[in-house]
Amino acid sequence: MSAEMGEKRRRFTREFKEEAVKLSERSGTTIRQVAADLGIHEKALHRWRREYRHSHKTGVRFAPGNGHARDAELERLKKENELLRQERDILKKAAAYFAQHTR
Repeated sequence: MSAEMGEKRRRFTREFKEEAVKLSERSGTTIRQVAADLGIHEKALHRWRREYRHSHKTGVRFAPGNGHARDAELERLKKENELLRQERDILKKAAAYFAQHTR
């Protein structure tokens, strides 16, 4: 359910989320206790842990935005775009090379 009227939704930086995940993994306390100590909801910490593990498996940057699926898609498209630029530049150089050497 949404936040009550007048209450703003809290936003956390990627660094905070990453440190919270690492703390929950290495501390000897429960996730519930780590979440309480940090003043966050336990479900949020569980979600961040799941996203953190997924990011390491897939290579997608952890917490790229506000947790929206479009942010992950944007990150993937940026990587693909960079790869395509590199391929284009290589082909341009190859075309220039062959144009000079076929005369």
